[in-house]
Amino acid sequence: MGEGLKIMEEQEARLLSPGLLAYIGDSIYEVMARDYLLKKGYRSLNELHQYTVKIVNASAQAKALRKLEASLSKKELSIVRRGRNYKGGNIPANSSVIDYRMSTGLEALFGYHYLSGNYERLDFIWEKIVEVLFEE
Repeated sequence: MGEGLKIMEEQEARLLSPGLLAYIGDSIYEVMARDYLLKKGYRSLNELHQYTVKIVNASAQAKALRKLEASLSKKELSIVRRGRNYKGGNIPANSSVIDYRMSTGLEALFGYHYLSGNYERLDFIWEKIVEVLFEE
């Protein structure tokens, strides 16, 4: 993710609603996925779109979170749990309720770390996700 300005203190980010954390986290997750694919050498817009859709969806995010949970701190697990239990949003027709809730938890975690300026931890989590989704 690189260095940047810290947007807010961790405590302030932790107090945001899980919906807000997931809202920003969704976009950060997608940017990181697109960045990863570009760095891997994909140059066709169609190909980039197809691969992005495969990894930025509820079932892929839920799969990644399941593999990642053992690497998360208690604080991170609490944020994931809050995101997972958040009742807002419409569940897409092509995903299960469980996968959608899990993906919202992962997105909330991404939002929390991004807003708190924890870019090193965000990069670590992304590397773990890459291992699960791309290196199998």
